[in-house]
Amino acid sequence: MEKPVYKRVVIKISGEALAGEKKTGFDFDFVTKVCQTVKRCAEMGVETSIVIGAGNFWRGVKDGTGKVERVSADRMGMLGTAMNCLAVADVFKQIGADARVQTAVDIQGVGERYSTQKSIEYMEKGSIVLFACGTGQPFFSTDTAAVLRAAEIHADAILLAKNIDGVYSDDPRKNPDAVKFDEISYDEVLARHLAVMDTTATSLAMDNSIPVIVFGLAEPENIVRVLQGEKIGTTVR
Repeated sequence: MEKPVYKRVVIKISGEALAGEKKTGFDFDFVTKVCQTVKRCAEMGVETSIVIGAGNFWRGVKDGTGKVERVSADRMGMLGTAMNCLAVADVFKQIGADARVQTAVDIQGVGERYSTQKSIEYMEKGSIVLFACGTGQPFFSTDTAAVLRAAEIHADAILLAKNIDGVYSDDPRKNPDAVKFDEISYDEVLARHLAVMDTTATSLAMDNSIPVIVFGLAEPENIVRVLQGEKIGTTVR
């Protein structure tokens, strides 16, 4: 097995990806494949952490607009991420990997309160750390949470595993002429309003010089391929 090019990473996984074709809840066959791949990453010596969205349960701005006040809607999303982290952590346990859930808000019995130092200690010992509840504050996405945690733990890169296989000049599902980028700068992403991450997350990654590798999660093996330096998806730097 090739030596990984990154020592410490944050993997951002969309909640929708965990649902598979069902669109809601969990496709546990797929979740298991993802967990087995991430376990391999940890076995390669990569210090691994994960942020999971909540789109398979609830998207605060989209689902709550006009129905639930924004702060409440965002807090509901935080709880959705905690549910996802608990499920994924349990799958890790079933396949023999040690996973720790840390929450950005106090939820007794769900996970321990997020600590930068403790998360680093866990990863250095080979555990996989799952960061739940976003940043702990409303108005911030899980994309921003992933970048914030990456900055705090001094991650070498953010692996943005999505339902699309990279960054395009336009939505390839609507425009067949959309062009995929192999590499693109943060400035261009912001200037062209490309849907990589929200602007807060993109700006934070740029300010902290953290590369973001965007790739498709349909093939979980892509996570290992990225860690081994294979040029797939799009690198934003």
